Amino acid sequence: MAIYAIGDIHGCLNALKTIFQQGIIKEQDKVVFLGDYVDKGADSKGVLDWLLEKRKVFDFEFILGNHEIMMTAAKSSPQKYAEWVQNYGGFHTLYSYKMADNLNWMNHVDKKYWDFIDSCLPYLEIEEFIFVHAGLESNKHLDEQNEHHLFHKKYETLVIYNLGKTVICGHTARKNGEIADFGHTICIDTFAHGGMWLTCFNVETGEFLKANEKGQIKKGKLKRFSNTMQNVIKRFFH
Repeated sequence: MAIYAIGDIHGCLNALKTIFQQGIIKEQDKVVFLGDYVDKGADSKGVLDWLLEKRKVFDFEFILGNHEIMMTAAKSSPQKYAEWVQNYGGFHTLYSYKMADNLNWMNHVDKKYWDFIDSCLPYLEIEEFIFVHAGLESNKHLDEQNEHHLFHKKYETLVIYNLGKTVICGHTARKNGEIADFGHTICIDTFAHGGMWLTCFNVETGEFLKANEKGQIKKGKLKRFSNTMQNVIKRFFH
C-alpha cells in the first residue's frame, strides 16, 4: 500500500482526472486530499461529484481547507457571502452549480455536498506523517493547534513542527509550480488553478506526478527526499 497526498484542487477537474488516468494510484493505496476542493477553478461541483463517486472505489481521506470553511461561512451572513464571492473565487463555485450571484444559493446546493464538507478532517496523522491544509505551530501537539495555523496562515518559510513527524501541506501556493521541500515540511500546492500543476505526491518515496488542466503530465522525485526521510526514520526509531 502506497500513501499519496494530493494538493489544492480548486475546481480543476481535468487535472484531477488526468492524475488518476495514469494508473499509478491503485485501489488499495491511501490517498489524502489536502483541502481546497472548491473556488477559483472552473468546476468545483464537478470535483466534488468526482470525489464522492470515486471514494466508493478508492481509499480516500479528506482534509478540510479554508475555502470549504469560507463556503460554509457564506451561508451565515450577506457580508461573508460577498467576501467569499468577490475576493476568494466563490463566484466560480456558484457558476459550477449553474447559479448566478444569488443570496438563496445555499438552498440549491444539495445536502450531500454540505455533508462532505462537514466530514472533512482538520488533520490526519499516518505513521511518521501529518497531513494538514495550511500548517502547524512549532512545538505544539496536534490537539493544541489553533484554526488559524491549520487552515489559514500563509507561509513563505514554514515553521518546524519538531515532534518527530514530517508535515505534508498545501494552501501556500507555489506559483512556480514546484513542490517546496523544507525537510520537516513539504508543501504541494503547486498552483493548479493558476495555470500550473496539481500535484500527487508519494510521501514514502518522494516521487510525484503532476497534471494540469490541459491534460499534460510531469513526473519526478524530490532531490533531497531520500536523505530527509532517512533522517526522519532514524530520529523516529532511535
